[in-house]
Amino acid sequence: MPYQIVTDSSATLPLDLIKEFNLTILPLSYMDVATGIQTPIDVFDENFDLVAFYNNMRNDVVYTTSLPNLADSREALLKHLEAGNDLLYIGFDSAISGTCESTSALMDQLAEEYPDRKLIHIDTYAAAGGEGLLVYYACRMKQKGSSLEEVAAWVQDNIHKVDHWFTVEDLKYLLRGGRVSKTSATVGTLLNIKPVLTVNPEGVLTPIEKVRGRKKSLQALVDHFGETHAEIDDDFVCAIEHADCLEDAQWVADKIADKYGVKNFMIELLDPVVGAHTGPGLVVVCYPCKPRA
Repeated sequence: MPYQIVTDSSATLPLDLIKEFNLTILPLSYMDVATGIQTPIDVFDENFDLVAFYNNMRNDVVYTTSLPNLADSREALLKHLEAGNDLLYIGFDSAISGTCESTSALMDQLAEEYPDRKLIHIDTYAAAGGEGLLVYYACRMKQKGSSLEEVAAWVQDNIHKVDHWFTVEDLKYLLRGGRVSKTSATVGTLLNIKPVLTVNPEGVLTPIEKVRGRKKSLQALVDHFGETHAEIDDDFVCAIEHADCLEDAQWVADKIADKYGVKNFMIELLDPVVGAHTGPGLVVVCYPCKPRA
């Protein structure tokens, strides 16, 4: 039975791969708090200016985010069901967003309407490049002829074999989102302290250490990669997302390539839904890792 892989715009995959895989992307949205203007994230819009989005944040524009529109999601999924396709949804970390929960509930409703179709939904407990890597490898398996059940089983087995490490440039965005206290943000800013964070196996953003200075925080991403990466072979891909700081992202990629021999990178601008909560200057490194407890 043919099947369609579905994910969210938060997966931050390159547009050429989205087209190659014929992925269905459910768009999350962001809203300018001052104007009330809400913008769905159209990953196919090559004219969308993500740099301007982050510059707006630097100029104190405040954004909030929202889940995919369920009516639009239903229409997108129905198109595939009516064409005779089964569905595999690989979703955005439920500890960060309600996207996966709401989309999974929608798929359960559709499964009752289409009892002859198979609909599988998976919470990745991952975001950005972590979610994107699981989707990437799933699509590669599909290209090679793996069944929906085989791909779904692989994703489930590998949810805790993808790691995320990231650091931010400005603590005010983590303060706004309640990730750090006002005292920590104030003192950290004065002392040029940069947090290094990860996503734990339950999908929760977790501070691990604090270092002084931007270069040390970027080096920490490289060091953590070295401590936890899985075997590096021709299929190994490292995803690096950045919130309008390409030079820093490339520096991290170059260090990982030189020290560990990684050849395949996906370096992308971070999508607005994650970026709205972390601010410009974030760098996140995602990669296949040793199993996490």
